[in-house]
Amino acid sequence: MAVSLAIGLRSAFMVLGCVTAATVIYTVATDGSPFRKELLTPWMVATLIDFYIIILAIAAWIVYKESNWIRSLIWIVLLICFGSVTACGYIVMQFLKLSPQESLQDPIYFVLLKNTKKDGTESKSILSVVGARVIFSLLGCVMLGTLIYTIATDGSPFRRELLTPWMIATLVDFYVNIIALSVWVAYKESNYKTAALWIVLFICFGSVSVCAYIVVQFFHLASQDPVYLVLFSSSSRAVNGREGGWLIA
Repeated sequence: MAVSLAIGLRSAFMVLGCVTAATVIYTVATDGSPFRKELLTPWMVATLIDFYIIILAIAAWIVYKESNWIRSLIWIVLLICFGSVTACGYIVMQFLKLSPQESLQDPIYFVLLKNTKKDGTESKSILSVVGARVIFSLLGCVMLGTLIYTIATDGSPFRRELLTPWMIATLVDFYVNIIALSVWVAYKESNYKTAALWIVLFICFGSVSVCAYIVVQFFHLASQDPVYLVLFSSSSRAVNGREGGWLIA
């Protein structure tokens, strides 16, 4: 079952990355460069802010995941430039790195887990749980303020004229990242109704809901716990020996 899950997710993210890449190529071919001033309508700006807050959440995982800061920096630059194409490529690579034993045991756990250094040690995070709560709370508030301001000044986002080719491409890119985060939520939540509710909120409210979810998860941790524990469900931490913030040998 676990092996089938790993293969299925790996294949799904390969397809999603190809879909996004094809969408971008098609949009460039039919509508030209995205770097045009007339494309920056108020709702496009709001969508881009929403998009890059999601990118920041994924980048935070990559920074934790990679033991080499140069690799982390390269991946983050690629993530900023190519969005979900990079995110899907990175996720697929992590699935391909799994050993047969990891694929059998808990593939998502080991995909999320940090790559250890050659000496087997793990570097400590410079960010505390309290600091992470504050950062994602502020990001959620920034996006909520952006949404309220854009609605007040430019009206409803549900207008046909807003669906330009590049807006559609941006939304495809955005929702592929939402799918990646939804897989994480489905993994973390033991109750499928709770997971489904959060995923619907992600779809409807984007990074506002994502930030809210992340902050809620940080409040489930003690202030002295390592920040990375937010990635894992309590059951997987117990089974794999990371409950309470300590690696059990």
